[in-house]
Amino acid sequence: MFWIVGTAMIAATAAAIAMPLRRADARAEPAAAYDLRVYRDQLREVERDLERGVLAPEDAERLRREIGRKVLDADRRMTGAAPSGGAAGGRVAVAVLAVLMAAGVGLYLWQGVPGARDLPLQARFEAAEDAYRNRPSQAQAETLAPAPQVQADQDYRDLVDRLRDRVADRPDDPQGLALLAESEANLGNLAAARDAQQRLTDLQPSALNHARLASVMVEAAGGIVTPEAEAELARSLRADPGQPQARYLQGVLMVQNGRPDRAFPIWRDLLETGPEDAPWNDFLRATLPELAWLAGQPDYELPARPGPTADDIAAAGDLSDEERAQMIDGMVEGLRDRLAREGGSPAEWARLIGALAVQGRTADANAVLSEARTIFEDSASALDSINAAASRAGLDAPDTKGTPDGP
Repeated sequence: MFWIVGTAMIAATAAAIAMPLRRADARAEPAAAYDLRVYRDQLREVERDLERGVLAPEDAERLRREIGRKVLDADRRMTGAAPSGGAAGGRVAVAVLAVLMAAGVGLYLWQGVPGARDLPLQARFEAAEDAYRNRPSQAQAETLAPAPQVQADQDYRDLVDRLRDRVADRPDDPQGLALLAESEANLGNLAAARDAQQRLTDLQPSALNHARLASVMVEAAGGIVTPEAEAELARSLRADPGQPQARYLQGVLMVQNGRPDRAFPIWRDLLETGPEDAPWNDFLRATLPELAWLAGQPDYELPARPGPTADDIAAAGDLSDEERAQMIDGMVEGLRDRLAREGGSPAEWARLIGALAVQGRTADANAVLSEARTIFEDSASALDSINAAASRAGLDAPDTKGTPDGP
């Protein structure tokens, strides 16, 4: 089907370009031919004027001689005229067009996939499902994954050796297992890190520990979300549907198996409502526009970056009291104006509420809190984030009337 449609489009385009050029070839003629027609018309006009008595015989004879000389000169020019430049140019243009078309076909045969079959949407879903079902297991992926190249000084390695001995003596110490899992990962001993995190998760099966176990498993498998890692993600999300690390890896799983339509809403929501200092936020900002296009939402726009953070405010410590107050006021008012004009994520509204409360502007903070509750009244998760910020700021308790039970 592709070749039929492609050939038809090429032929139609070539015809549309070549036809005017061919007509130009047909119309092209030497300038002397036009002059001959003019001179012959002038001779006929002289004869008509003579018959009507408008022109005297001697004047008619003089005009005949002058026009005759011009006719002879035009005839000589016609005889020695070279082929028309316009006609030659038209033929050259048609030849260039043919060469370009041949080059395009050759480039496709060289770089394209001429034998590729049609791939409708349903076939793509089926291919994605096949890739999902045929993923390697954790053991297979770890065998195939390249060994990480990590450099660490001997002092650090000695500390980790002592930590291993301590954990061996106290195998049920959660703090020791957590530290050992992190240390083994830092040394590139990913299988050992996975084993330590697995023991910690068995000891304390929290949403965070399941997510961390899945993360270590993915890293040990060379970046592949294996079936075993997916099972840990499912356990984490059952315990806490909003667990950010698990949601991020869930999006990775969808991308790896050819389902951008499923990855996009997960990562979009994670960027808008997840931790503002998450290590994957820059990656999501760089990836989401293209992912949105692949998911059939080309009009998606990234949320505005958040306003002043606690670090921003702390950075003002070297300024004078007046300069620091002016800087903080400017950042807070900038965030407030942007949210009023463009809106923003629940996390941004929560940040504004907290910043206003820190400044002692309780009335403004309560006004923003009321507005945020109205905007996000249909989203329980968003209201939870906003009400938590209000609680930390010491503002009025949330109004639970009409609060939805679920997202």
